[in-house]
Amino acid sequence: MADTEKVEVKKKWKKRSDPVVIYKKWCKACFICVEMCPQKVFDTDRDGYPVVTRGLDCTQCSICWLHCPEFAITSSEK
Repeated sequence: MADTEKVEVKKKWKKRSDPVVIYKKWCKACFICVEMCPQKVFDTDRDGYPVVTRGLDCTQCSICWLHCPEFAITSSEK
């Protein structure tokens, strides 16, 4: 693999999005996702809404999006 190809691979890896997406407009900040996540992927922002802070720890267990009462969380993985 050429050096330029290695740089491209690294750039693509850094652009990796979080494994879950939170639609803040739909979220009512009930904290179910924060409390139920076994990997502690979520924290809250200054407004009290959940944010993904440890996305690399996510195992795609689906607990957060299955228990979200507003369907504000979806998986971004294929």
